[in-house]
Amino acid sequence: MFRLCVNIDWSRAITSIVLDIKHWGNNLGVRLPAAIARAAHLHADQRVNITVEGERVIITPIRDERLTLEQRLAFFDPERHGGEAMPAEKALGAEQW
Repeated sequence: MFRLCVNIDWSRAITSIVLDIKHWGNNLGVRLPAAIARAAHLHADQRVNITVEGERVIITPIRDERLTLEQRLAFFDPERHGGEAMPAEKALGAEQW
């Protein structure tokens, strides 16, 4: 059995925990406790970069670049969404009185 020590430097406070490495198919895997994932702002299916420095395994989250409003609007497809981004011809939901 292997052991992995995970150190996450978050706001200059180090959170540390000792975990067991388990077989996952033909690979090895580590389950991160929810508290560690929250502290590092990690979520399921997030892409990470894994590097090895000496005997240390470093997991670095890959953050998506935040799009500007102009970039987001460039992705808008009027045909797919029925024309306008938000129909203005009638009141909807709580707007009705």
